[in-house]
Amino acid sequence: MEKKITRTNIAEHLLDYELAMIGKTRLDIVDDDRWTFHLTMTFSQSTQLKDYAIPLLQKTFRFNKSKAIDCFQWWKEQFGLRIKN
Repeated sequence: MEKKITRTNIAEHLLDYELAMIGKTRLDIVDDDRWTFHLTMTFSQSTQLKDYAIPLLQKTFRFNKSKAIDCFQWWKEQFGLRIKN
């Protein structure tokens, strides 16, 4: 059974979702301090992540779309992978 997504675990959930898109887990990055530099995703994967995350942020925090986009941009700057096609 999957754990319910809440305000306290949504960042971890989005990280797990992002890593799963490229076939990785948090265990794969635990020893790599520069994992956001070493791992990449495609532009279409990045778009898919954004399309998934923004409605989830809206629902979880009861944000309007603008606030959810701002929150996602912050999260992406902290934990997002580089885009490489």
